[in-house]
Amino acid sequence: METNKETPSFKDETWRIFRIMAEFVEGFETLSRIGPCITIFGSARTDKNDKYYKLAFDMARIAVENNYGIITGGGPGIMEAANKGATEASGTSIGLNIQLPFEQKPNPFIKTILNFRYFFCRKVMFLKYTSAVIICPGGYGTLDEMFETLTLIQTQKISHLPLILMGKEYWLDLIGWLKKEMIGKGYIDKADLKLFHVVDDPQESIELINKFYRKREDKVNFI
Repeated sequence: METNKETPSFKDETWRIFRIMAEFVEGFETLSRIGPCITIFGSARTDKNDKYYKLAFDMARIAVENNYGIITGGGPGIMEAANKGATEASGTSIGLNIQLPFEQKPNPFIKTILNFRYFFCRKVMFLKYTSAVIICPGGYGTLDEMFETLTLIQTQKISHLPLILMGKEYWLDLIGWLKKEMIGKGYIDKADLKLFHVVDDPQESIELINKFYRKREDKVNFI
């Protein structure tokens, strides 16, 4: 019987496992040495003149001043702003780049870069060695990262960590929808809204993070 040329062979699928393993091994080896970091998510389309670009830059700079490194998705927009803020503050600046059909070019402010073929491997690395997560305005990818992090915290698949939505104006309607529809229909509890903070000020964000860790000796969250 003729094999469908578009169907991966058993050999292809077997080697795929080794590619996945290689991404995990390289990620674990690299990121396990970096010390406390904050992961910053946000849109790749954010212009350099956008207020949220400056907000991400300032957030990264202040984080470095408080002895945190910065992890981003490695691309342009918010990711570039955060890596730039970390680098100009002489801090750890990490980019976890993803290979896409429309290839994402790593921004020039990354000091340590890891390239990923698989989104799920990359997602593990974002959270395994981070002390907090900052969500800046973004699109589908940013919302995916936000809600996956919330789900992992809610289901206790990762230790509780500070999750901060940056930019009250941007998130206002979404928070309203969560209250009206999800809480209103009983899909989440009121207490689930306490799993994240919504702020405008990078300094307020770092104070929330530092306050959280003053209650804990460990600054690293392990999946």
